[in-house]
Amino acid sequence: DDIIRGRSTFMVEMTEAAAILNTASDRSLILLDELGRGTSTYDGLSIAWSLVEYLSNVRGKQARTLFATHYHELIELGEDGRGVFNLQVGVKQWQDSIVFLYKILPGGCDDSYGIQVARLAGLPERLLDRAREILSRLESEDIAGKGKSPNRSNSAFQISLFSPEEDKLKRFLSGIDPEKLTPLEALNILVQLKKISGEQGD
Repeated sequence: DDIIRGRSTFMVEMTEAAAILNTASDRSLILLDELGRGTSTYDGLSIAWSLVEYLSNVRGKQARTLFATHYHELIELGEDGRGVFNLQVGVKQWQDSIVFLYKILPGGCDDSYGIQVARLAGLPERLLDRAREILSRLESEDIAGKGKSPNRSNSAFQISLFSPEEDKLKRFLSGIDPEKLTPLEALNILVQLKKISGEQGD
């Protein structure tokens, strides 16, 4: 970002992209990395998509371009035979991890391997388990950038902020009115809480 000029990271990125496009010619070499990452998924994807089309279709701007992106939706642009080609960096999945092959292979990549990379970086396993759960639910609801409208009001999908065990404890506690408990009832509740806590520890 550019704090002195009051420009966000995305604004700086768009300014740089504008400068590239305005000065590009058929003889240019353009290198772009993750264009569109500083805004919402759909805004970023739309800009990245239209930029690829612009550089491949507009006469006088058809520069040789290398465009690294995490938007899998752009893969289809390389399948229409109009001068756009998909390449991927080779990755091999091994058990619960990944191995980088350091090879450039033809075709688009069908996975970002974000959670595996986060694991290699040392993020806590509990956090990663939760990330896998959220990813699975996002993909099953088809709202992870695969064609469904991002309009929140049309989706009943909502991610719980708690794990299933924490949800169970939350539901249990929500049904208790401390001001109406007898000493014996309070003791029984403590026993139940200890039991639930023991189940979570297992």
